[in-house]
Amino acid sequence: MFGYYLDLALHSLKRNKVLTALMVLALALGIGATITTLTVLRLLSGDPLPQKSAQLFYPQVDPYPENRPFSRSGTKLPWLMSYVDAMNLLRAGKAQRQTAVALAQVKVKPRTTEGKPFYADGVMTTADFFPMFDAPFQYGAGWSAADDDRRVQVAVISGFLNDKLYGGANSVGRMIRVEDRDFRIIGVLKSWAPQPRFYALHLGSRNYGKGEGVFMPLQAARADGIGPSMMMSYGSGSSMEHLETSPAIWLGVWLELPDASAVSAYRLFLADYARQQVALGRFQKSRTALSGLMAWLRGEHVVPDDARLQAGLAFGFLLICVVNTVGLLLAKCLRRSREIGVRRALGAGRGAIFAQFMVEAAIVGVAGGVLGLVFAELGLWGIRHQPAQYASLAHLDLAMFLFTFVVALAASLVAGLLPAWRACAVAPAPQLKAL
Repeated sequence: MFGYYLDLALHSLKRNKVLTALMVLALALGIGATITTLTVLRLLSGDPLPQKSAQLFYPQVDPYPENRPFSRSGTKLPWLMSYVDAMNLLRAGKAQRQTAVALAQVKVKPRTTEGKPFYADGVMTTADFFPMFDAPFQYGAGWSAADDDRRVQVAVISGFLNDKLYGGANSVGRMIRVEDRDFRIIGVLKSWAPQPRFYALHLGSRNYGKGEGVFMPLQAARADGIGPSMMMSYGSGSSMEHLETSPAIWLGVWLELPDASAVSAYRLFLADYARQQVALGRFQKSRTALSGLMAWLRGEHVVPDDARLQAGLAFGFLLICVVNTVGLLLAKCLRRSREIGVRRALGAGRGAIFAQFMVEAAIVGVAGGVLGLVFAELGLWGIRHQPAQYASLAHLDLAMFLFTFVVALAASLVAGLLPAWRACAVAPAPQLKAL
């Protein structure tokens, strides 16, 4: 029977081409706007490390004095840590893994006579960074904790920087010149750029993008005079040259805690550490926080408010398009009252009439989904040409491609319910008398 209903629906749609085109266009516009905004929202609010996000935590302490709080309200904890506090937490070794991170804009000079220097995003970090964040290697590996302590001048570079400098070849063992210092390459990453770049939050760089080009041991980079992109002072005497002892915050610290008991134990340790610093006179407040990765991103409002607003407006527009489609389908149904009456008189039941009209609505939905995909791609193309951090990442993936047709079918079937019910209610006798 489905084939029969399909044939009837196609015949009906072809008979009223203008009305059919209006219905498809109305649905396509709503679907295109909805899929465009949902794709952007999904990109901005996605889990950057779904396989490990539940095990990653961000600790915070408050070294700011009482008379000079970090925030105007005095309730918000500082985003970053001083070098002293970050190293104290790392050396305590209370987490399964722990790393300190700072970002830097560094000058890279190719090791060729014709190569011109250029600036790249750099990361100053510690050995656990790569295993903690599941950074995949194409060649080589990261450095060790012993390399951190010995301030060994080694580096890991990204795949796109390796392509630019070495044509994608295995560059492990070669030298790269960073800020007039030679670093030996020991590893090359595969394509790796978590979105959003959670570890870069508040460190003076973009939250979205293709990732950093060069990764260096924190202590070795600082010994060579490489400074962080972000530094905030909470006391007098801060200087870029003496960041390790200055009253300044410039490091983000991340922890890997495998289970709930480890999280509880670390919260107690962090509270004890803050109270100890108060007793030593370094802190005036013992406030601390330990946030999971996704809670940290939500708390810092990484997703722009206008992205959520645009998604809501797009759904509202889709609702308007569905209502318009209901009106068009209803008008089409009323024009076919005599045809419905004849079918009912020939023995077609209410269920058969309802099924026929729902199949017709589904065809409109599929056609609207196809055209909606075209509109969505045009919308994403426009976003990719905007000066936004995430612009280059706005692409339709397989999940959103399939979701487009789910939305299209759902919208069209909802739109077809009232016309199909109205068609079932047509009495055959009056329609036959009018023939």
